[in-house]
Amino acid sequence: MLRPLALAVALFSCLPAQAQLPEPVASLLAQHGMTPASVSALVLRGDQVVLSHLAERPMQPASTMKLVTTLVSLEHLGPVFRGRTELLTNGEVDKDVLKGDLVLRGGADADLSDEVLEGMLRALHNAGIRRIAGNLVLDRGVFQPARLDVGLPPFDESPEAYYNVIPDALLINKNMLQIDMRSTDKRMQLDMQPALSGVTITSGMTLIDADCAKWEDGWKLPQVVHTDDNKIKVVLQGTYPKNCARTNSINVLERDAYIDGLFRLKWKQLGGKLDGKTLAGTAPLDARLLAEHRARALPEVVRDTNKPSDNALARTLFLSLGALEADPVLGSRPLPLAPDQTTYTRADATVRNWMRAHGIDDSGFVIENGSGLSRIERISPVQMGGLLRAGLRSNWAPEFLASMPIAATDGTMRRRLNGSPAAGRARLKTGTLRNVVAVAGYVPDASGVQNVVVAMVNDDLAGEGRGRAVVDALVDWVAKSGVATPTP
Repeated sequence: MLRPLALAVALFSCLPAQAQLPEPVASLLAQHGMTPASVSALVLRGDQVVLSHLAERPMQPASTMKLVTTLVSLEHLGPVFRGRTELLTNGEVDKDVLKGDLVLRGGADADLSDEVLEGMLRALHNAGIRRIAGNLVLDRGVFQPARLDVGLPPFDESPEAYYNVIPDALLINKNMLQIDMRSTDKRMQLDMQPALSGVTITSGMTLIDADCAKWEDGWKLPQVVHTDDNKIKVVLQGTYPKNCARTNSINVLERDAYIDGLFRLKWKQLGGKLDGKTLAGTAPLDARLLAEHRARALPEVVRDTNKPSDNALARTLFLSLGALEADPVLGSRPLPLAPDQTTYTRADATVRNWMRAHGIDDSGFVIENGSGLSRIERISPVQMGGLLRAGLRSNWAPEFLASMPIAATDGTMRRRLNGSPAAGRARLKTGTLRNVVAVAGYVPDASGVQNVVVAMVNDDLAGEGRGRAVVDALVDWVAKSGVATPTP
């Protein structure tokens, strides 16, 4: 017997629908030199197909793929799921000395920061430990392989940018350095947060007469220099306007070195000493817990994933689908992997099994990392529409809808569709790559009826606002459709 959603999808093919794109959409395509063949779109109103244009064709979805990751995460992991970070050891404590290694084990903690680490170290200090007579062992084994970033070519020309961060199970501050840059006519002052032991920052930038608002025009990838005394120097490169103050966040340090510098500084500030090195490894089976931190509950992380379209959080959630399960007491716990499995293969299987269980055919569907920052990810509007319909029926529909940007109000939709009936009412996830613009979500029409709307433009001309204008025109058309309820 077909499930209700599968039955509805089967009925869709029997219902009349508008095959041609609405006139406002078609006109904008022609105006910008694109053809209707570059667009796939679907509009569902209840069980009625309002519009279906090449809707079964797999397309690059860009960040609308985050809807797949976040909804499946809510349904599979549940609202009590929390990633966590642990400090463990199997060494003995003699007076104020820990005689053995200290293990810092990651568990996909979305909130792991320098403040969190300091709090965990303070717990060690409060327990009377002042010296660690061993190594600091970094355990990322919850994800396999543990370091997906190693050896991977850059996605684009900005590998240092936050949107390009590739997560692991032990990612502190997303490995970002915040750089405050202030210049006068003759010199540049730099401040780095967080401060890291053995890491300094300096300027190799040339000061020029230029508009401060366009400072990024002269930005170049910073250089990381390892000195003879085992210190690290981050050297900013390019040009920078005179009399300008700006802040930029960069991911340039090798992440083991980042954690080492942060740990040593925080531990020293608490009066502690680490005798050994910082190295990758795994916690011994007999290790006991010394301190832990738990992230916020999953619905809050999902909101922070979809509203600003956070790639690192989305990728962490996707990998969590293949590595962790919810635990009512601990928030999460690791799942054992079969010898021939990777975290990715099980996450991929989890998503596909969920789709099939909800009557969604996964043929042609490709998920690489769950964030949409991918050249190979594919999903059709029919598949995305089926997911959005399932989202409305989900036990966690309120949490899912609350995570999506509101047109003309917040998130990545805050400056879009002002003046449209969709403003303040439509909840839409956006997606943008160089050749991709997409939206997917829920749009109430003039009657107040909720419509599922999916539109994807895949075209080399989609950039510079052209593709955005096309998909926004479709959303506006849906919001104006239907029959307005007369005011009494």
